[in-house]
Amino acid sequence: MSETNQPTSSPEATAPEPRTPAGNAVSDDVLVSAYPRRRSGRRWIVIGSIIVLAVAGVLFWHYLSGFVSTDDAQVDVHLYPVSARVPGYVQDVNITDNQWVDKASILVEIDPRDYEVALARAQAALEASEATARSLNIDVPVSSVDTSSQLKFSSSDIQDAEAAIQAAEKQAAAAHARVLEARAENVKAQDDVSRYRMLLAKEEVPKQVYDHAYAAAATDFAATAAADADEAAAQQEVQEAHSRLTEAEAHYEDAEAGPQRVASTRARARAAVADVNQKQAAVEQAQLNLGYTKIFAPVTGEVTKKVVVGLNVDPGEELLTVVPLDQVWITANFKETQLKRMRVGQKASIKLDSNGRTYDGHVDSIAAATGPIFSLLPPENATGNYVKIVQRVPVKIVLEPNQNRDHQLRPGMNVEAKVYLR
Repeated sequence: MSETNQPTSSPEATAPEPRTPAGNAVSDDVLVSAYPRRRSGRRWIVIGSIIVLAVAGVLFWHYLSGFVSTDDAQVDVHLYPVSARVPGYVQDVNITDNQWVDKASILVEIDPRDYEVALARAQAALEASEATARSLNIDVPVSSVDTSSQLKFSSSDIQDAEAAIQAAEKQAAAAHARVLEARAENVKAQDDVSRYRMLLAKEEVPKQVYDHAYAAAATDFAATAAADADEAAAQQEVQEAHSRLTEAEAHYEDAEAGPQRVASTRARARAAVADVNQKQAAVEQAQLNLGYTKIFAPVTGEVTKKVVVGLNVDPGEELLTVVPLDQVWITANFKETQLKRMRVGQKASIKLDSNGRTYDGHVDSIAAATGPIFSLLPPENATGNYVKIVQRVPVKIVLEPNQNRDHQLRPGMNVEAKVYLR
């Protein structure tokens, strides 16, 4: 009974007594000094762990703050649609689907026969126009020389005709005076004959006197007739002189009209030259149209969506598209909150989803507006229940040289873009 009523001993009381490796019991003083050392070791371990975790956290934060990334990124490129510039029948297609072509290589050929005929017609029209222009240009200096000489000669003829008129009029006046004088002497002689005839009948004068008066009257009559003839000749000379003057004046007027004729000839020559230029332009256009029947690659790249032989195409109709895979870039849509430290020229890496490869590049430019601004229907935020939504801004990342030599980066592919801010 006494043993069962004794209080239960504590763990410390029932615990085995500490002993040394030799089996001897450890004293209380030794146990008291060992406990603080154990607690101090644990404390240093905890402190060291905290320090390591803090340093690792700082390093991890430093690493994460050194770049920004987004998986909203795609491969972009400028597509080059190739279209016809002239209508016609597709005669040859020199490429196949997805074929790599070099710049300036012939892709498609349109039937050139219609344009060869048009070029020949334009060249013939040009030759005819040039012949006309040459003849008119020769006529212009000839007309100029003829006009100058005609003016000179016509002016001289007018002066000579006026002098001849004056001389003829003087001669006519002198002839008229002689006629008057001869007529007066003839009248006197006729009167003398009549008087002497009457006297001779009365035998008051000898017959010799009568004969002498009769002979003088006959002479005066002949002189009068001669004077009349001279006057008529002088008047005829005056008329002829006036005719020559009229003719000279007509020639002078015609010569004065010569500059107008020269101007008209020159105008026709200029019109012929203009016609030559027009025909030359038509020839050049025909040559261009003939050249347009061969369609060349605008850039080096891969061909897609090609046309087939046998189609009749119109100007502007798209025949195929050339994709320059050497000129691709990355359009990465970063959140506006990620642009605070982003600058042009910072290095970037692009991870392609299709093959897992990482490409090197750098930031080329940052768009001037967010992506939705360029959409067909931009968002309208002027509402009463406006909710702030983080916007994305397109960032253009270009590849470093020779990064896409295998042309694995193709337009439209998804990539993960990472921009290093340091």
